[in-house]
Amino acid sequence: MYIRATGNISPQKTFGHQPMVDAPVAYTGNRLACIEPDYKEFIDPKQIRRMSRIIRMGVAAAMECLHEAGVKVPDAIVTGTAYGCLEDTNSFLSKMVEFNEELLTPTAFIQSTHNTIGAQIGLMLQCNNYNNAFVHRGFSFESALLDGILLLKEKEVTNVLVGAIDEITNISHSILNRLGLYKQEPVSNLDIYTTKTKGTIAGEGAAFFLLSNEPSATDYAKLEGLHTFYKPKNIAAIEKQISAFMERQSVNINDIDLIITGRNGDATFDKMYEQLSQSIFAGRKTANYKNLCGEYPTSSAFALWLAVYIIKTGKLPVMLQQTGLTGGNVKRVLVYNSYLGIHHSLYLSAAC
Repeated sequence: MYIRATGNISPQKTFGHQPMVDAPVAYTGNRLACIEPDYKEFIDPKQIRRMSRIIRMGVAAAMECLHEAGVKVPDAIVTGTAYGCLEDTNSFLSKMVEFNEELLTPTAFIQSTHNTIGAQIGLMLQCNNYNNAFVHRGFSFESALLDGILLLKEKEVTNVLVGAIDEITNISHSILNRLGLYKQEPVSNLDIYTTKTKGTIAGEGAAFFLLSNEPSATDYAKLEGLHTFYKPKNIAAIEKQISAFMERQSVNINDIDLIITGRNGDATFDKMYEQLSQSIFAGRKTANYKNLCGEYPTSSAFALWLAVYIIKTGKLPVMLQQTGLTGGNVKRVLVYNSYLGIHHSLYLSAAC
């Protein structure tokens, strides 16, 4: 599959296809928030007032992607989200309690469902084509991407808009923090790999890709492979999955110019990546990305965006060079991510 265009709203300066020559944005605490653009460039101001934050982010990222590709209406829209519209869900539930389940306006409920972002994009584009949403926890984006690939493989469409959107709100952050998911002490996102403590930092983002089964002169990269696996028993099982994936793609680990891993700064889960760096990934150039966007179920979409951006430019952006990585001529990138040690995904991207 060919990735023709992208759109990405994240805690870093990624929107608008900026050249990524600045140092990464630093945060202190255990929560990263997206740097939001001026939505009036993409959405009617009257509509903006009726949209929650996650809907605005998703719509803007999708519109940016379509604008770059020069496509007005995609043949299909597929989205993935694990949390959905948390802000609207909280608003509706709070009003249920406040008004004793009487005199409730339906707007907050209508906009609280997980398919709201994809539906809103379809409505704005007046797109009556295939529109689907996947809610598969840590596999939500992978499921959406697989659905888009199948549509293209079956020749039902010529292009597909695929995206992943998740937000963190005050209430969801408080709940997940009580469950021990995040670090309890303030920490800089740029230092999370040196703390060696339990917990990670919360993140969010909206990333969209326009996929096509035909190459073009403006493609970012081609997606050579996608693979997911669930709850591996041990590190040996993970190594076996990675080796089998590489073998199916007829690629040797020495053919990989860069490996992007999902280390999140949690000492418990990072042990797995450290073991891999000494075995199957030994000697390969490796980068991490969750210090840039934080941890959330669909963060692998940010990793894929980062991979195809690097391939298109052929060099590492400054935000990765800060970690000591240098060098250029990156033609093939492997992304390996694990969400809470349960949902594991692999992406293989290469230059066209």
